[in-house]
Amino acid sequence: MVRQISSAKYRPAVNFRRIAVFLCVQNIQAAVKRIFDVLVALFGLIMLSPLFVCIIRLIKRDSPGPVFYWGPRAGLGGKTFHMLKFRTMYECPDSYAGPRVTCREDVRITPIGRWLRTTKINELPQLWNVLVGDMSVVGPRPEDVEIAATWPEEAKREILSVRPGITSPASIVYHDEEDQLSSLNVMGDYFKKILPDKMRLDRLYVRNHTFSADIDIIFWTIAILIPRMVRTRIPEGYLFAGPFSRLIRRYVSWFLVDLFVTFGSILTAVLLWRIQGPLNWGAGNLAALAFLMAVMFGGINSLTGLKRIVWSEALAEDASGLILSAAFATAVTMAANYLQSVYHWLRFPALPITMIFTTGLMASLGFIVVRYRWRLLTGFASRWLSLRSEKGVLERVLIVGTGEGTQVANWLLHHGDARRIFSIVGVVDNELLAMQGMQMKGLRMLGGLNDIPELLDRHDIGVVLYAIPNGDMEVQEKVSEYCLRAGVRMIYLTDLLSTLQQQLTQPRDSILTAVSMESSKQDLAHS
Repeated sequence: MVRQISSAKYRPAVNFRRIAVFLCVQNIQAAVKRIFDVLVALFGLIMLSPLFVCIIRLIKRDSPGPVFYWGPRAGLGGKTFHMLKFRTMYECPDSYAGPRVTCREDVRITPIGRWLRTTKINELPQLWNVLVGDMSVVGPRPEDVEIAATWPEEAKREILSVRPGITSPASIVYHDEEDQLSSLNVMGDYFKKILPDKMRLDRLYVRNHTFSADIDIIFWTIAILIPRMVRTRIPEGYLFAGPFSRLIRRYVSWFLVDLFVTFGSILTAVLLWRIQGPLNWGAGNLAALAFLMAVMFGGINSLTGLKRIVWSEALAEDASGLILSAAFATAVTMAANYLQSVYHWLRFPALPITMIFTTGLMASLGFIVVRYRWRLLTGFASRWLSLRSEKGVLERVLIVGTGEGTQVANWLLHHGDARRIFSIVGVVDNELLAMQGMQMKGLRMLGGLNDIPELLDRHDIGVVLYAIPNGDMEVQEKVSEYCLRAGVRMIYLTDLLSTLQQQLTQPRDSILTAVSMESSKQDLAHS
């Protein structure tokens, strides 16, 4: 039976594990964020109350009118709420009838109001909005209802899916927003120069916000109020992953994981050696040893750059650095243990060398497993499913050639959605006939070119991928003839690579035309 790619039934797999983990993490983060908001709001309102009393007196002395301004803003889910601020404008009809945003030269602003706006003190009463649940300490800045009504629906739905905040990445980038607006065309400049980028930053925040990132945003908000930092441009990447986030993500979290692994390794080794006799060390001293080994391991990882690796996307060769770090930490521990056996600095005996070596070996394996845990599980699951899958579920692929093109094809067919559609049966190549039956770089050697007809029938091949770059034309025609006789589709890797190259150098319309022409040629050749 001949199977075509177009008839292969495929539906993208739903990763229920990731969805469940995501929802669980989101719920925990929301709870932590709300608790943090309430605590900060309560503490801030109490500690800032003397300052508020002084500001109230200054406002009353500066101009007649109320002390506070309640501005209508778009809140969570699009619900309108009234945001609390210290009044910074004259209490007159022009202040309410003018533009919804202000510039530095705005005549509606009072003298004390200008100072309040420059120092951002006028925003502090919003701690009350945070306390009652209308706002959060960190979140997209609440926009005027009339301006929010002009947002695209998709952007509006995303930005208003979280509580608005007192500060945000956009607030940091545009902390001098009033200086960037012209008094001649305030609203026009705002809609053209500032609003689109603020919306982009707000949407990025909604997609990437974490508790540690919120702490970073608070840190940057305080930093830009320092005179020497006012003119400093903070890189966008640091807004969403600042010093606190990097400390937690790169160092603290992995240190705690490594400490747990080291504790487990030492405990296992102690249980094994306690069978033979007492160690006379005590639980506290063993815990201190585990802590020191974890510190050494983490320190070496920091020096060698392993802390910068995203382990969920790490390469296999990255594990070598972990092994070297664990080996160094184990060697240092052995050296210190030897000195203890000679000089008896401490009041307890030296540990058996084999026990330290076993601890280091188990710890190094543990370090690798915790970092590659999902890669290992998904790898075993994929192998199990490939062995258990029925014929016809995956399109079977035979690769011709064993050069670099084969490695490219192997990578393409084993990543993304392609791995759920195609299954590589093996490779044929006349240059490596002596390797028949062996496995090289994850691919099984099935024979030479003359074996193709038999292999197509035996393995029910649906696609032959020709991966010999600049190959002999006679060989190419021979393989093509085998495919035509068997009714199997043949794909040229060189055509795929050239299409990718064109994508980097040609406009989109030209790419579509080239791909369309290539598809037409193949359809004519197989008709």
